[in-house]
Amino acid sequence: MQRALTVQAPAKINLSLRVTGRRPDGYHLLATWMQKVALYDTLELAVCSEGIHFHCAGAGIPDDRTNLVYRAAELFLQATQGRRGVPAAGIAIHLTKRIPVAAGLGGGSSDAAATLLAMSELFDCALTPDELAVLGLRLGADVPFFLADTPAAFATGVGELLRPVASLRGYSILLVNPGFPVSTRWVYQTFALTKKEDASNLANFQEGVVEEAVFGDSDAVMGPDTVLVNDLETVTRTRYPVIDRLKDELLRCGAVRAVMSGSGPTVFGLFDDHGKAEACRVACMPRFPDTYLVAPVEEK
Repeated sequence: MQRALTVQAPAKINLSLRVTGRRPDGYHLLATWMQKVALYDTLELAVCSEGIHFHCAGAGIPDDRTNLVYRAAELFLQATQGRRGVPAAGIAIHLTKRIPVAAGLGGGSSDAAATLLAMSELFDCALTPDELAVLGLRLGADVPFFLADTPAAFATGVGELLRPVASLRGYSILLVNPGFPVSTRWVYQTFALTKKEDASNLANFQEGVVEEAVFGDSDAVMGPDTVLVNDLETVTRTRYPVIDRLKDELLRCGAVRAVMSGSGPTVFGLFDDHGKAEACRVACMPRFPDTYLVAPVEEK
């Protein structure tokens, strides 16, 4: 029986993100096009006799229950009591971070999903994809996407209702993080306040329904007329004008699209010319060390 496992957790970008409504419990409803990208955190997991032993070196990340990886391990052990094929009841996890924290790239959610998947294998639980998705949603709205065996998806609801689509092809993706964290909670709370008296953005949407104006009949193939928009930019760029400056710079460098990912502050540019993308990466790196030139994750 395998007792240790090393796994990689990819980042994601939101190619498009529309806020389509709000549930009575305060959670926002979304229609978003998500794509996994080849920027990875690494998790090393080993079964132990008892307890959760989590460590992340050098990233200033808490190693207690406030961390999503710890919470994912705790939730898994609680939910699989009596189902585990391994008698041990503990896990040791070492996380090596490469995805910037609080950056709109889903690093924490991806790490949590990787933890659930790895522990299901290590503890011989054979949880179904639906069972894993239920656990994942308790940790965060993006976790089901990272659990899904698809590189790209249209997501609705709070982000948990997934329609797999083809991965992006033919693009190099330049991620530029300006070097400061942004609270997702703050962005959504501020968005809600700014939209309280102006509900026009939300008026034509219903819970759980994909609005054709957002996704249309697209099979996720980028074309010259494809419109990418992130409603949350209106909040984040008001406090952080560097968002707009980065978008303009990426477009000047030759990106065919430049959009903020998630709640920010990372901005990404899609380049159909790898040479231009590399030149832009070289130009950005001295000012923004968290700059990465990556490829879309493709179908297996």
